[in-house]
Amino acid sequence: MSKLDGQIVVVIGGSAGMGLETARLARAEGAEVVVTGRNEDRLKQAAAEVDAFRTAAFDATDPGQLQEFFRRFEGPIDHILVTAGGPYYGLLEDLDLEEASKHIGMELTLPLYVGRAAKGKVRGSLTFVGGTGARRPGPGLIVTSAMTNAHPALIAGLAIEMAPIRVNLIAAGFVDTPLSARLLGDDLEKRRQQLRDTLPIGRVVGPQDVAALAVHLMTNTALTGATYDIDGGQQFVPR
Repeated sequence: MSKLDGQIVVVIGGSAGMGLETARLARAEGAEVVVTGRNEDRLKQAAAEVDAFRTAAFDATDPGQLQEFFRRFEGPIDHILVTAGGPYYGLLEDLDLEEASKHIGMELTLPLYVGRAAKGKVRGSLTFVGGTGARRPGPGLIVTSAMTNAHPALIAGLAIEMAPIRVNLIAAGFVDTPLSARLLGDDLEKRRQQLRDTLPIGRVVGPQDVAALAVHLMTNTALTGATYDIDGGQQFVPR
């Protein structure tokens, strides 16, 4: 039997990158996969790629839409992966403080909203995706660094309150995804080569690497309340 035979896996933010690759691997391991995202056209394409049995188009950072998704979901869910959210960069003098405040609120409350909405539905695990790159403060990282360091405590608290449901955090460094390509533009290949030259693993981390970890966290029932770094050693490389 495959690791996830007959289980229901919901990937929130599953239309591209790490979420899509996790959906693909979970399906290969026998799961019935539900992919969600904001763009309906991309969702349809993703669903076809991974043979998903259901999709849902909504904005996971909108609490009302998130709660409605879980309210209307029929049947139990075994595992949930959440890739929604992302970094917020900017120097203090340049920050739009209203936008920064919204971002901080969303980053801190999204796991709470997911946990509350999923309680009574999910019976296996919740896994969230964060980052490692801003653990060390630096110019332009003031907001993202705070969120990066807050997430492990938040996830540990959720694991205690949601037990026996398991809750874990994947902390990723640079991952070679379409989002990274959009953010870096013409500098993408330069960044890739820099990482190949400096990372201890000698290559760039890809979404397949994150997917493998995500599926492991779903299937290893001894793991909860912890943060798992997957950055190829990026956090140990001097800036």
